[in-house]
Amino acid sequence: MTYRVCFVCTGNICRSPMAESVFRARVDEAGLADLVEIESAGTGGWHEGDAADPRTVSVLDEHGYGTEHVARQFQPSWFDRLDLVIALDTGHLKALRRLAPTEEDARKVRLLRAYALSLAPSGSADEDLDVPDPYYGGRDGFEECLEMVEAASTGLLAAVREHLEGRAA
Repeated sequence: MTYRVCFVCTGNICRSPMAESVFRARVDEAGLADLVEIESAGTGGWHEGDAADPRTVSVLDEHGYGTEHVARQFQPSWFDRLDLVIALDTGHLKALRRLAPTEEDARKVRLLRAYALSLAPSGSADEDLDVPDPYYGGRDGFEECLEMVEAASTGLLAAVREHLEGRAA
């Protein structure tokens, strides 16, 4: 049975396509490509049909990640087919949980950086788990975004693997 993950940011041209590309590489490296489907979307439809931001593509290319991407807007009906919806910041988390048709669907929505192994497991309310939006800044913001996404992808892969092993048991 396929496990389906969707990464969501604002316009689906910077953070979520970056997370999608990085996580796809992690899943491929782990030999789980046949078991995990990965996609991304935005909370808004401003960039629907557009490619990823050129700075996102450039940073991904420089670090060896592929990216074939067309932006789209997240639809509440997708909750039925998704196992996990990964928000890139707390604004997306709240918006997606409001869109969720059921409480069960709302529980599918998680923050990406909650999976970062390097973060203290304190879970304190003041801990910043957002991946900042690099869109209005320079290239360094895209590099910082990639670092955060990479750090969290390892923990996310472990969680997905654990879930898949639980399904097989």
